[in-house]
Amino acid sequence: MNLKSIMTSTAIATLLAGCSASSDSNEKIIDKPDFTSATGVFDIDAIEALGTVGAPVVSPDGSKVLFGISYESLEENRSNMDLYVMNTDGSDIKRITKTSKSESSYCWIDGGNKIAFIYAPDNVAQVWVMNADGSNRKQITDMEKGVNGFLFSPDESKVLLISNIKYSRDAKDIYPDLPKATGRVIDDMMYKHWDQWVKEIPHPFIADFDGAKASNPVDIMADEPRYEAPMLPFGGAESFAWAPDSKSIVYTSRKKEGKEYAISTNSDLYLYNLADSSTRNLTEGMMGYDTNPTFSPDGTKLAWLSMEHDGYESDKNRIFTLDMASGEKTDLTDNWDFSVNEIAWAPDGKTINFIAHKGGVTPVFTIDVASHEVKEIASGICDYAGLMVAKDGTVYSRQHAMTYPNEIVRIANGEVKRLTNVNTELLASLKMPTVKKEMVPTTDGKEMLVWTLYPADFDSTKTYPAILYCQGGPQQAVSQFWSTRWNLALMASKGYIVIAPNRRGLPGFGTEWNAQISGDYPGQNMRDYLAAVDYMKQYPYVDDKRIGATGASYGGFSIYWLAGNHNHRFAALLAHAGIFNMEAQYLETEEMWFANWDMGGAFWEKDNAVAQRTFACSPHKYVDNWDTPIMISHGEYDYRILSSQGEMAFNAAKLRGIPAEMVIFPDENHWILKPQNAVMWQRLFFRWFDRWLKPQADSSDTKAE
Repeated sequence: MNLKSIMTSTAIATLLAGCSASSDSNEKIIDKPDFTSATGVFDIDAIEALGTVGAPVVSPDGSKVLFGISYESLEENRSNMDLYVMNTDGSDIKRITKTSKSESSYCWIDGGNKIAFIYAPDNVAQVWVMNADGSNRKQITDMEKGVNGFLFSPDESKVLLISNIKYSRDAKDIYPDLPKATGRVIDDMMYKHWDQWVKEIPHPFIADFDGAKASNPVDIMADEPRYEAPMLPFGGAESFAWAPDSKSIVYTSRKKEGKEYAISTNSDLYLYNLADSSTRNLTEGMMGYDTNPTFSPDGTKLAWLSMEHDGYESDKNRIFTLDMASGEKTDLTDNWDFSVNEIAWAPDGKTINFIAHKGGVTPVFTIDVASHEVKEIASGICDYAGLMVAKDGTVYSRQHAMTYPNEIVRIANGEVKRLTNVNTELLASLKMPTVKKEMVPTTDGKEMLVWTLYPADFDSTKTYPAILYCQGGPQQAVSQFWSTRWNLALMASKGYIVIAPNRRGLPGFGTEWNAQISGDYPGQNMRDYLAAVDYMKQYPYVDDKRIGATGASYGGFSIYWLAGNHNHRFAALLAHAGIFNMEAQYLETEEMWFANWDMGGAFWEKDNAVAQRTFACSPHKYVDNWDTPIMISHGEYDYRILSSQGEMAFNAAKLRGIPAEMVIFPDENHWILKPQNAVMWQRLFFRWFDRWLKPQADSSDTKAE
């Protein structure tokens, strides 16, 4: 595809000036940093200076695009997003907000004359509305527990509001005479999610809207106080769809609780009729996740993403349609062997646009609703993220790769045009790594796509240390992803060759490849990692004595397992938020469907061969083989994989006399999110690997003990 850049550096300066934007004067505004690289190399300071571009939203008349840009402040230890508007050809970019708190979940209303968004000036998020130029901001909701998301009905007479209701019991609910008691009373499973104790759950409220105020909010699940919609922990407004006539709404919910909730992924789509307040299950008998409902433009069909198997959260995501009159359900992707991420109807209702991982990248496709024919409409060595389709059929998305973060693009008539260059000027001033694709033979006679990144000014006559990157998930794609923490370009810019295999268990290579890892954690995917390392060692520029390995979550499990099984391939290891003791993990984690499906069952099921093999190969059982320096990091708010897993691994290494370092973040969860913590983690990351893989490094800077 032809990628055209149409935004100049002058336009960027205009975009960021924003003199006419609305402003809060009481708090410090986080803005684009005044950053110039002192080295000309992509480094930690450079990655912190980059802007993050939010999703594009096209105006009803198709003439404007609304989007956000956020920047981080190390001093403030937070980020902030402001809103911008441009023409659909990328010209005339204007900043319309300049505030100390982020505007989020933005959309057009009133025919494009106004913009609605979520804003929390007093740390309680509500829906606000302003004119299209950013003027005349007004709060339109006053929900006691704030608003997590919203969706206006097509006629804008109603607005769906996502807000929390009370779920768990506090001490004072049972014993009012003990107001300072802090105990949580728990009598069933699923009492925590990722980084939060489940004290409240989200419910959908429908309120009247008169153009100036949302009033009379009604909880449409008031008689179901134990069920959540959207689903925790990540569900949002994409879990709802208004019918085009504004008379009904479809929502996603997993109407289970306790043990049944903890072991099941069986969510359903429910049709709520506003006239009589009735609710009907549209996907009864469909046993996996059913999510992301969206009506066809004429309302005759509903499309959604559906997984087949209960308990398998990384199952193939199929595109299903429902004929609203006949009730007929159709799998449009029955003959297409890849998993779909996002969907959006074309204006004529004859095709559906979608994004899916395929072959190590994430292109944009269309599928014909009648013939089920799939066509690729935008691809390249890049990923696309998010879909917005204008009334004329033009597709808007964000595009990124391993060497640049998201920028907004327009896809029309087989051509991709970049509309923003928020970070292009900064990146152009830096020497960036190069990315190559290797096809590596595996131990079972297949081929595996491996992305490799090389430092800027790479010289094939020299030798370089290398780092094997182990992906998490365990079924999360190694496509052309961009991350501010696990940034492979940053690793390469520090002088390392980065090896990033699409090992068994990753999407984009068919359902068999994706599913193989379940019940086989210590098996073929680990052999895939070692095959990638052995393959790269054949190149004379890879220093086979100075190869490290790193990863997070399942990638952290991979590091712990490789620590006892790598046969001297690695000189240093680093694990973040990894599973060390699988028996402990089985009972410590909260989503039991994940543990049951991926581990094969419980460790006490002695007649379950898959489960017994899994637990027999837990990383902690190979500690007697550990001989490699290892660094461990973890967040104490991580309830998916508790920090005790990292602490056990650290203690084991120290008791074995192995050089080890551990960093525990008391205020982080499964990810390192706060800017200063993220910078600290990056510094420690490179200090550790430089110490062991670059013997020429300054010992005063790399000393770890």
